[in-house]
Parts: sequence; structure tokens; C-alpha cells
Amino acid sequence: MRYEILPHTADGKFRAYGATLEDAFANAALATASLMWDWAKIEPRIERSIDVRGRDREQLLVKFLGEIVYLFDTERFMLSGVKDLEIEEASVIRDPQGEADVPDHLSEAGARLRLTARFLGDALSDRSEIHGGVKAVTYNEMKIECCAGAAKAGYVIQVVVDM
Repeated sequence: MRYEILPHTADGKFRAYGATLEDAFANAALATASLMWDWAKIEPRIERSIDVRGRDREQLLVKFLGEIVYLFDTERFMLSGVKDLEIEEASVIRDPQGEADVPDHLSEAGARLRLTARFLGDALSDRSEIHGGVKAVTYNEMKIECCAGAAKAGYVIQVVVDM
């Protein structure tokens, strides 16, 4: 199971799962999109590169999922998949062109983590079906947990979004 939508009185809530933290983040992106459209029905005709930074995993997740909302609001881009998602933790982060190292203090203030990925999707059209709207990703009830056990290992992410 990639994710499950959970009941919430006023907003959207879900849990996303993954064998790795990167898998769980990618599945959280699909869960966010599923609150607005059926991502499996969107053709992957357009690609958008994502590069966000955060001081911790929670801030990184809020910024990452916020990109889905931002791209829909500004470009009418509808997510259908996430590829090549990588999360780096380092005191030195490579610049986007990969030509030189950028000391952390020169990147976003206090950023310790960097996430890069490719969003695949398509533009909103007459054929598109929208069934909801996410306004913002919140820190309310957010959890990012590692599960280690004999039967199951991986990550669980819980998110509440403002709808």
C-alpha cells in the first residue's frame, strides 16, 4: 500500500508508506495529489524539476508537498508521478548545476537537508477531473517515523493538509 486517506473533520489527512524515506516522500506526493485528482489517470507528458531545502525532515516535507500545490496554482500542472527523488543530508550541498559546493550557510538559512526530484504530469485540460483542492500543507499532526520490525521495515509519514 502506497498511502491511505484518513478521516478528518475539516481537512485532508493521510498516511504514506515506503521502504525508504524517499519512497515514503514520493508516496506522500501521490497522496496529496489524490486529494485533488486521480493521479493515475494523468498522462506523464510534462516534467518539472524539484529542488527544495529544509532544516529538518518535517520542513523538507512541507516544502516538497507545497510544490504540488504551487505548480497546480501557477501552471495548472497536475502530478502523475515522482521520479529520481533523493534526499541529502550534509554540511555542504552541491549547487544545482553541480559545478561547485555551496557551504550550507550560503544556502537557505539553516537548511541541513536537500531534496531533488522530477515531477511527471500534465497540464489541466477539459478532460481533467478535479475533485478537491489543497490550499496548504500543515505541520498539524505531522509524523515521520521509521518502523523497524521483523514483519515490516520502512517509513510512515502522516500529513494533514488544509482544504
